[in-house]
Amino acid sequence: MASKIKAIGAYYRPRIEQGNTVQKPELIRAVSRATGLVEGPLDQGIKELSDQIIEYCRAGRAVKVEGLGTWAPNITLDGTFDLQYRADTAHTNGLNIPGVFTGRILNREHIGKSPDELVARWNTENPTDLVEG
Repeated sequence: MASKIKAIGAYYRPRIEQGNTVQKPELIRAVSRATGLVEGPLDQGIKELSDQIIEYCRAGRAVKVEGLGTWAPNITLDGTFDLQYRADTAHTNGLNIPGVFTGRILNREHIGKSPDELVARWNTENPTDLVEG
């Protein structure tokens, strides 16, 4: 018996085909071209921003950078510290402007379908591995 998560996630759920990750040097070159800022100081500014986020979070303080997001310290049950990051709403809003996404969406035809519809399709195509419930 298949799980509902397996049925939906296997190959029916719409998802974005990830391209190559933009690395820091490429990002710095692009920002430098767009702003006229010199690459070296821009790189140093990013490094210093990162260091300051760590320092403030070590003191138990969240750091909010308008236009980027908020970093907040967190602790797990085993005592390990980590950071929670929430992107600024401008990022999500900018990504959701109709017609601006140029990446590739896999299973685009399933956008708007309910989990129950995807499970029904799974059950039709996989009669020996049904999702029940």
